[in-house]
Amino acid sequence: MKRRSPALGGETLAAEIASLAKLDIDELRERWKAICGKAPSRETGRSFLTRAIACHLQERAYGGIKPPTSRLLARAAEERATGSSKRPQTRMAQTGTILIREWHGTAHRVTMLDDGVSFKGKRYRSLSEVAREITGTRWSGPRFFGLRSQVMENNHAAR
Repeated sequence: MKRRSPALGGETLAAEIASLAKLDIDELRERWKAICGKAPSRETGRSFLTRAIACHLQERAYGGIKPPTSRLLARAAEERATGSSKRPQTRMAQTGTILIREWHGTAHRVTMLDDGVSFKGKRYRSLSEVAREITGTRWSGPRFFGLRSQVMENNHAAR
């Protein structure tokens, strides 16, 4: 998502946000009502109103959160409310499993062991060590060999 140029200039936006500190609680509630369409709860404090209004002004000027982030937050809120987790399952490779990964036109074959991984007749402690050996850079071994998707890595769903 591209950043929009601010509807208000950066200095104007900063001044408008700074002016919120000078408003009394009733003026902040009126400002909230103008933004949200209904009055805030009487229990909503001055600090929260000030920060929420400032956030809205920044969203209006620069754009809101990206849709994928919004979906992730909505899913997290739903999971918390229902007490269920819909985390993707991590595929586990059992002892004896042979994993094959093609890299730059060459098929690389590893065998899972009880205490590590066998690659080209040599033992390694982890798939990540093998991935580093193959690519020359640091990789998540499970991701490199297709046991974990990029989405799972990005969502920190490591188990």
